[in-house]
Amino acid sequence: MWLTPEEVLLKNALKLWLMERSNDYFVLQRRRGYGEEGGGGLTGLLVGTLDSVLDSTAKVAPFRILHQTPDSQVYWSIACGANREEITKHWDWLEQNIMKTLTVFDSNEDITNFVQGKIRGLIAEEGKHSFAKEDDPEKFREALLKFEKCFGLPEQEKLVTYYSCSYWKGRVPCQGWLYLSTNFLSFYSFLLGSEIKLIISWDEVSKLEKTSNVILTESIHLCSQGENHYFSMFLHINQTYLLMEQLANYAIRRLFDKETFDNDPFLDDPLQITKRGLENRAHSEQFNAFFRLPKEETLKEVHECLLWIPFSHFNTHGKMCISENYICFASQDGSLCSVIIPLREVLGIEKTNDSSKSVIISIKGKTAFRFSEVKDFEQLVGKFKFKCGAASTQHYDISTEVAIGFDSTGPSDNLEARSVTCQKECSKTVNTEALMRVFHPQNLETLNSKMLKEKMKEQSWNILFAECGRGVSMFRTKRTQDLVVRGIPETLRGELWMLFSGAVNDMATNPGYYAEVVEQSLGTCNLATEEIERDLRRSLPEHPAFQSDTGISALRRVLTAYAFRNPKIGYCQAMNILTSVLLLYAKEEEAFWLLVAVCERMLPDYFNRRIIGALVDQAVFEELIRDHLPQLTEHMTDMTFFSSVSLSWFLTLFISVLPIESAVNVVDCFFYDGIKAILQLGLAILDYNLDKLLACKDDAEAMTALNRFFDNVTNKDSPLPSSVQQGSNVHDEKSSHISVDITDLIRESNEKYGNIRYEDIHSMRCGNRLYVIQTLEGTTKQNVLRVVSQDVKLRLHELDELYVIFKKELFFSYYWCSNYPVLKHHDPSLPYLEQYQIDCQQFRVLYHLLSPWAHSANRDSLALWTFRLLDENSDCLINFKEFSSAIDIMYNGSFTEKLKLLFKLHIPPGYLFSAYIDVKSQDPSKGDELSKEELLHFSQLHVSMPANEKEAKSVRNIPEKGKGKVDIQAYLSQWQDELFKKEENIKDLPRMNQSQFSQFSKTLYNLFHGDPEEESLYQAIAVVTSLLLRMEEVGRKLHSPVSSAKGCSSTVCASGGPSTVKTESHLEEKDPSSLKKEPQWSFAFEQILASLLNEPALVRFFEKPIDVKAKVENAKTSQLRSRTRM
Repeated sequence: MWLTPEEVLLKNALKLWLMERSNDYFVLQRRRGYGEEGGGGLTGLLVGTLDSVLDSTAKVAPFRILHQTPDSQVYWSIACGANREEITKHWDWLEQNIMKTLTVFDSNEDITNFVQGKIRGLIAEEGKHSFAKEDDPEKFREALLKFEKCFGLPEQEKLVTYYSCSYWKGRVPCQGWLYLSTNFLSFYSFLLGSEIKLIISWDEVSKLEKTSNVILTESIHLCSQGENHYFSMFLHINQTYLLMEQLANYAIRRLFDKETFDNDPFLDDPLQITKRGLENRAHSEQFNAFFRLPKEETLKEVHECLLWIPFSHFNTHGKMCISENYICFASQDGSLCSVIIPLREVLGIEKTNDSSKSVIISIKGKTAFRFSEVKDFEQLVGKFKFKCGAASTQHYDISTEVAIGFDSTGPSDNLEARSVTCQKECSKTVNTEALMRVFHPQNLETLNSKMLKEKMKEQSWNILFAECGRGVSMFRTKRTQDLVVRGIPETLRGELWMLFSGAVNDMATNPGYYAEVVEQSLGTCNLATEEIERDLRRSLPEHPAFQSDTGISALRRVLTAYAFRNPKIGYCQAMNILTSVLLLYAKEEEAFWLLVAVCERMLPDYFNRRIIGALVDQAVFEELIRDHLPQLTEHMTDMTFFSSVSLSWFLTLFISVLPIESAVNVVDCFFYDGIKAILQLGLAILDYNLDKLLACKDDAEAMTALNRFFDNVTNKDSPLPSSVQQGSNVHDEKSSHISVDITDLIRESNEKYGNIRYEDIHSMRCGNRLYVIQTLEGTTKQNVLRVVSQDVKLRLHELDELYVIFKKELFFSYYWCSNYPVLKHHDPSLPYLEQYQIDCQQFRVLYHLLSPWAHSANRDSLALWTFRLLDENSDCLINFKEFSSAIDIMYNGSFTEKLKLLFKLHIPPGYLFSAYIDVKSQDPSKGDELSKEELLHFSQLHVSMPANEKEAKSVRNIPEKGKGKVDIQAYLSQWQDELFKKEENIKDLPRMNQSQFSQFSKTLYNLFHGDPEEESLYQAIAVVTSLLLRMEEVGRKLHSPVSSAKGCSSTVCASGGPSTVKTESHLEEKDPSSLKKEPQWSFAFEQILASLLNEPALVRFFEKPIDVKAKVENAKTSQLRSRTRM
């Protein structure tokens, strides 16, 4: 590898390097200890240790080339090499291309400048195709070289970054280098002759956390396949941990959770992943989550500055965050002030002429924001003006329409105006009023104490709006949060939910979208719409709004439209309960965008088949219980109680367990604080009931205590009529129990647990996601093994090892090729056995690794025929049950079972004589090896075989995977057929014809090659072949005495090795067309079996026991290496 020229003092390096070649201008040196017998003794061990520990050029390669000039003591390192072949190639290039040119220069300085320029040019040329795009390309190239040399991973494996650290082996720290790549965590250490090499794939990681104890002040703990690994002594441990967290979660999502994995170019192509890219992505995700912006926004710039707060008359210090369409600000001085400015709202941007470096941004509504002490503020103003120009052009038609059509004062009316054109067509179907206003309009003439309190709340918010602004660009402060905790007024709830959730931005940038989706989705019929229809009447059935067709129709439209928008989620139970509450307080289109915000941003992965998001947050909740309520953890013998109790809390935001008038206050806090509000409230509820829970003897008693508590949660300030309230009637009946006001409960949760940070929740979510998905994968594996173990003789632990190898081979295809042509990504909705399937190419690799017949010269053909035999439904994929059934016969099958398998491999559908002959005729020189393209092609060929009506019907009835409605009856029918499938009778096997028998004989010869009894086996198979041919000839004469037997007489000869070789060559030379003209002969399986049973050598060969454990262990160690060779 060429290196950027760097000055080297040769005098200090003589003890570490040995001279191998030299001339007037260059020196080739070898590292002491390398290439010497015994490793160079103590010196070699010390040098090896230094190379492993020290961060220098020397640590990378044992060879280097230096540039020198006559009479100069200064040397320049220009190249290094991992082996002699590489460094010799560089040396030869220098001699052939550089040496002759150097003689024309007059001065040594010109020679050095020329050499340095030439080397830099070579590096620049290499860099065009290099992965080294980090901050220090030179060091990264060196690390990349060592990474490739040490671990031998495929060249497609992308190194992201590397760190110096210690790996704890027991109680001994080993200093070395940690390499983080797209699919693996790798560690290498060489200390005084002791080498440690560790490779862990990210998809095997079940736990990743930062820990500290007496010995390790701060370390990173990683758990993989039940083994714990500890890394410490990082220079920047937080940065390292975040990158590891990102890479592990990226791998988990890509491989296991494709259901929620969007087609993100950055993540879909592993070669695009860089350290800087991951860091930028993390910052963008944090930025979008904090300000509740659309997922598409990317954080572009961050500037420290001051923002003038007009109602407080002071500047607050914080950070200005800029994306494509938004300018946001968050304070950092404890004032909890934040602002979101959409560029679509900006009217003008100016800079001041004084020394304050200020930027003034004017928006609609006669509001201006002044940012001061902004670095590079002049350039920033230019960028803003350019962006706002583009934004105003984009929204010109919308703004004009709003100005002409409406004289609006409230932001909700403004949003409605944006989509007026598209809504005109659907105005008869889409509700433009919140259901609460329709069914419970406020009567100002009959004001009671609750209505007066409600009006006081409204007045408090109006005062806040007067000071902080109203709409998307209002100032959000601690005072805003306090008002939310008290409960948002009924009339403002829809508007503020839209504002705090960020749904207001989605709706503003997609005018008319909802009306279009409603129109397109009306009348559609699929599994989601059927489930929606079933649940419509179960959504708040006690509320008058959902006892009428108005509310039911609105709920149907919103849920159906969302299922149409996001078919990956479609419809999930609990969405109906949440949506019905949204429709009470928000207009129909607003309710749709609120649902989008909840499902796609605020509660990611909650509403899918496996509710992974809810399970992750349950695990986070359990972790918080352990931290904040340790006495409860000690009392509860099983933490799963909290999971079973809290699932409905998270999925429905407490709506399903609290009275509606109290639950809406929880939803208020959720839209303002996100999942943090739900976690805090959950802790407060457990804390409030701590004594009761500690007194409970079992889970049922604890569940009863919590349910009784929820029944007595009230909202004393709720203005809803008593007919709608769910808690009032219950409270009257159970007056012996003390009621709890929801406002007090929420306030208490903020006071006690408000110190829980968003960053901590995000980190816990990432860590627990690994655990949750690995647990689900473990459940899948156990179910698969339970089904398969009933049909094979392999032991459970052997099946477990095989399953790991099987799945790993599938993942290798996803590691370095995101769009594999045949393979389907993991779909958890499929039955367990069909979630992971391999194609013919992967089966060939596994066949080479695991099959006891893999030493055969025609092993590729055997692998292909075996795959075709197993692929009964001809979808070019086989599952683990099919795979293990073949391996089980090879390992544990009886003589008859193994022979039957070989027999079936040489008849259709496994064996295709015409295709096999075509390949041989095209390129006879390449032997029996098949290319990847040929393998995939042959695996997809279909055999036209006579099939009875029943078989054809069973093929037609196989349920289609993952599309539309799941046909339960078809699956049950298929399962019943498999359950009662009778054992195959050897008499049912078709006869083997002349060409097939010829190939069958050749396969047996290949299998016997290299066996200790090779000669005896050859002799035995020759005897069997001759006997069978004689029997067939006699049989044919008896049936047709007139017909001539010339075609076969030449093949029948005395038993012996040479005669059989002649037989084989005669069969090979026969042309397929001539075989049709001559009388055909064939053999039944019973004939072949009976003949082979007469030869003890053949019986011993097939009944020889196989060491399954050794075979599997060898496959595990060789699997990655075999992929590298490919």
